[in-house]
Formats: sequence, C-alpha cells, structure tokens
Amino acid sequence: MPLSLRRLLPLTTLTALGLLAGASLLLADATTDSEKRLLDDVRQLASDEWEGRGLGTQGINKAADFIRDQFAAAGLNVTVDDGDAFQEFDVVNGVELEGTNELALVGPDGKATPLKIKGDFEVGSFGDSGTLDTPLVFVGYGIDIEGAYNDYDGIDVKDKVVVLMRRTPQQDAKDGPFSGHGAAQYGALRTKVSNAFRRGAKGIILLNDPHTGRDDAARLQEQLEKARSRIAEAALAFDSTPADKNEEVRKTLAEAAKHYREVKEQVEKNDTDPLMAFGYGGAKPGDSVPIFHLKRSVLDPVLKATLKKTSEEIEAEIDKTGKPLSADLIGWKAVGQVHLKVLRAKIKNVVGVLEPAAGPLAKETIVVGAHYDHLGYGEEGSMLPGSKEIHNGADDNASGTAGLLELVRRLSAERERIPRRIVFIAFTGEERGLLGSAYYVKTPLVPLEDTIAMFNLDMIGRLDADKLTVYGTGTAPVWNALVDEANKSLKFEITKKPEGFGPSDHSSFYAKKIPVMHVFTGLHADYHRPADDWDKLNVPGMRRICDFYEQLILGIARADKRPEYIRIEGNSQLAREGSRPYFGSIPDFNSDAKGYAIQGVAPDSPAEKGGIKAGDVIIGVGKDKVGSLDDFDLALRKFKAGEEVDVTVRRGMEEVTLKVTLAKPRA
Repeated sequence: MPLSLRRLLPLTTLTALGLLAGASLLLADATTDSEKRLLDDVRQLASDEWEGRGLGTQGINKAADFIRDQFAAAGLNVTVDDGDAFQEFDVVNGVELEGTNELALVGPDGKATPLKIKGDFEVGSFGDSGTLDTPLVFVGYGIDIEGAYNDYDGIDVKDKVVVLMRRTPQQDAKDGPFSGHGAAQYGALRTKVSNAFRRGAKGIILLNDPHTGRDDAARLQEQLEKARSRIAEAALAFDSTPADKNEEVRKTLAEAAKHYREVKEQVEKNDTDPLMAFGYGGAKPGDSVPIFHLKRSVLDPVLKATLKKTSEEIEAEIDKTGKPLSADLIGWKAVGQVHLKVLRAKIKNVVGVLEPAAGPLAKETIVVGAHYDHLGYGEEGSMLPGSKEIHNGADDNASGTAGLLELVRRLSAERERIPRRIVFIAFTGEERGLLGSAYYVKTPLVPLEDTIAMFNLDMIGRLDADKLTVYGTGTAPVWNALVDEANKSLKFEITKKPEGFGPSDHSSFYAKKIPVMHVFTGLHADYHRPADDWDKLNVPGMRRICDFYEQLILGIARADKRPEYIRIEGNSQLAREGSRPYFGSIPDFNSDAKGYAIQGVAPDSPAEKGGIKAGDVIIGVGKDKVGSLDDFDLALRKFKAGEEVDVTVRRGMEEVTLKVTLAKPRA
C-alpha cells in the first residue's frame, strides 16, 4: 500500500490490516477437509428429507437441531436463550379457507342472487373472516390523493361493503395524478384495502378495471394481425425467390411462423377478467375485513340498475372528466360469510456464542449470520407458481448456512486469541421478510449498543468466474481497505455495493446503526425453483469465501477500536415489482458492465425464446438506450404483452439485435 494511503487510514484500519496479514497464515488448513465439511453440510441441509426447510415443516426443525448440534460440537455456548440455543417466536404462516364461504347479492326487491365461488367470485386471502348482511357503496377506484383526486370525497362508507375497481383511472394519460412510474402506489391492493378499512368499511368487493383486460386483449390482437401479415410477406418473398437462393428467406419465414404461434397461444389463453387465485396477495398483515373479488359480469347489472352505467362506462367517464363517480348502490346489499383459518407456526433462530477471554473488549460483540429457511414445497416466493415440489434451496441458503458452520469451527479454534464475543445466528423466516433477524434486533440476546458489526452470508454457492458481490462496503470507513487486503491472495473479482440496506438479514442490523457486510455470488436460473440442488454448487468457491470472511472477521475481532457506523442512502435489491411485461432475465449484480448484464434467463421465458443468453449485456430496448437495470425496467414499461421488441445486446465484442415477444406481467 502506498505511504500516502497509509497516512490517510485511521489506527483501527492499520491495526486490522496487520492482523489480516497474520490471519492469512491460518489458511494453511487442509483445503480438502474444509470443502468436505461444506459439502457434507450442504447435502444434509438441502436434502429432500428436510422438506425445503419451509416454515411449519418438520424439516426445518430437523435443520435447526442439526445447526444447534454443530454449534455445540464446536464448543459454542448454546444455552443463551433460557437454557437452549433456540430463540423462538410465532409468525403467521399462511391462511386457508374453512367452513362455509359464500356470497349473494340482494336487490331492492329482496331477491337474492347466490354466487359461485371460483366462478363468480373468489375470497381474498389478505382479508379477514366475517359475516355480512350489509349495504353496498361504490367508490370508484378507492383512491385518495390529497388535493388531486378522492373517490371517498362526500361518501360515508362506515359499516358498508365498498365496491371498487383495481388499479387507477386514466392509465393512458401522459400527465396528471396517475401518470408516471410512481402511480402504481395508488393502485396497490394493500393501499386500497387500507383506504377502505381506515374509513370503517365492513367489507370490500374488488373488480378488475376494464382497461387492463381490454388493453391486453387489443394489444395481443394487434400483435397477432402483425404476425399474420409478417407471415404473408415472408411467404410471398419465399415464393418469389429461386430455390438455390432462398436459405435466408426460409429462415425469415420460419421466424415469422414461430412468432405467430407464440402470439396466437397468448391470444387463445387470454382472460380479460380473471379472478385472483386464493392466496394472491398473501395473508393479511393485521386487522382487515372480508374481501371478495368478483367478475365484472356479476356486478355490472347492479351498477347499471343503480348508477345507470356499467363498470366500463364508469371508467370511461372518470377517464374523461377526471372526477370520481362514487355513490351508494341504493337498495343493494351483500349477504355472505368468510371463514379463514390463519395458520401460525412457531419458528426459531439458532444462536451460539463464542465467549472471549476476560479483557477490555470482552463485552463488544460481532454477529455472524445466515438464514437457514427456504420455501418448503413451493410456498410464497416460488418462481414456479402452483408448484408443489420440494424447493431444497441448496444455494439459497444452505450454502450460506454451511459457510456459517464452517466459520464456527474455524473461529472456535482461535478462541484464545479473539478478544471480542462472536454471536453466530442461523436466522429463520428470511424468505418471508427478514423475520428472524428482525425479531433478534427487537429482542437481542446481547445488547445492540455493544454489537459492533454484522457479517452475513446469503447465496454463496454459485461462484462463477470468481465474481463476488460484497454489500455494505460503505457502512464503515474501515471496510474497503479490509476487503481489498483480504482479497489480495484470494483474487476474487469483487463488486462493492456500499448500501447497508438490501435483500437479506444484514438490513435488520443496519437499521439499528450497526456496520454490516454481506457476501453473495449472484442470481441464477434455479433461484427459488425446485432445481436449486446441492450438485450445482461450487464448493471450492464456498471454501474460498469462508477464507475471505475468516480474515475479515478476525481482523475486526482483533482491531483496537470498533468500526464506525456510516449512514448510506440507497437500497440494493434483487427483485423489481410493477406491471411491466414479462421478459424473464436474471440480473448479474456482480457486473460493472455498461448496460444491463444478464446472469441467465428463466426457462421458457420470452428472453430465452428470443435468444438472450447468460453473459449478454443489454444495451438497448426498442429505441431506448440501456445503461443499467433501471433503464431497462423503464424502457420495458413502454411495451405491452404480445409486442415484439428489438433488444440489442453486447455479446463478447459484438453487438447483436434480437427480437423478443413479450408476455403478460407475472402476478
């Protein structure tokens, strides 16, 4: 390191760097032994026997017992939480229908029209149980934007069932309160439910907005006509080209026919008014009311009888005037009942403590963590909706858990030379929203004010081309230099992400103003799918990541001062939400390429069908340049399902333009 840089580093950094140099000598341990331990642990954690470590399964309890036993075998204190290693708490683990669930619409004449579940209506899993014999009130889109638009203005919904349409008005508008990328917040289901609930509604009936179904159908039909014309043009060209010169024309005709078949299949399967499947939207986060999703064809006669307009006509008028058309549906009421059984599960973090020798730093704590839960039998979060296969989660996150256990063994062997406490935690409930780490920082087993750093491992099993992403490098001044020093011998191609908030358990600690670090080897085509199995892991890569983390943890554990917390704006995420058409690419967050780098493509996705390949860097979508994931996301939102869009990629040293037929947004 140049002397000029050394002078700029604080004493804490210099001390830690010196300790890292010594720590590198520890890497002389038998590499094959370390890799064997990692492989054995991953194979056990990701076995079918342990049921994808889903919340509420016996498999996740077996995994917790295994982790506790490994902690104990390494000499950790596993009695820190009321005499054992388990920090237990209850969580909602889904919801299911039970008993009678029914709905009828009763008109002014007292005549009831019974509705058929899964045909005329579906129950919203994000609602609550209850019985209704309640007047109906129509509240447009159920939106309230202060000073701009309010469907509730002048309408009393207390103790009534509100009827509202999904999404927003004026979806084609280029300006106004509903234009732009941020408009989605007003149309979110949770926002609409909250607007009604806070005003005292007793129930909610949701309708699909007509615009979305109509627009999707029109776009698909338009694309089908274009595809048909393209075939005709290609066929004419083929007929008029000599047989010995028609190879390129034949290829064009084949591509046109393939595109036509893809669009035709989408047209044939398209439903312009689909019911949300039970379970869409998850379970209620707190108090709620009974929620139903009805077909428009069921409610339109009611709207026509009371407001003299169908839902489509109401939508058209609101779009035209920009003013709500809310009103009581006089004489009509909803009569029905919902019985939801909220499923709860007792889940547990697994905690082991490496206590230091007595000394001035003994009360300071370093947390090292990894989540051990996954998706079980294809629960909420699966990339294969409806799948009931075991999702073993070998990379996510048996790999990180195995890495945690390896670090336990290595650091326990150094206990006499570690002056600070190290708390090892296998977190549960990460896949449901960082539940385990959030619970820990709310009810810590050692004081958070004495917790000086948190190191997290999540998805460390698919190291490719030595690319490793390190999150949180901006959360303490010492981190960058420590990372660089530890990497001198390991030679990873490191992408540094300064943000402390991101898609794993380190976020919970950073929210408590604790410096954090998190390592990640990238997304892949098996992410959150049954195919994430142990035989696809790069075990030598996992061992090297453990080498890397061992040096970093020892460096901080032996430093003369605790690392200083730095507040960093921003949030590193793995997934994006919204209503853009489905493309099916998997981002490469390890890449610093100029463009949107692709780690892979989802099976049978538009991206795969269009010829996008792992390693491509997208630099253009349609007429838009793409310099980042954000650029790609916004560019894609200009298109609709069924449209064929030119996607320009940089592939090696070449630029290639491919044609991709976009699909409907994924729920």
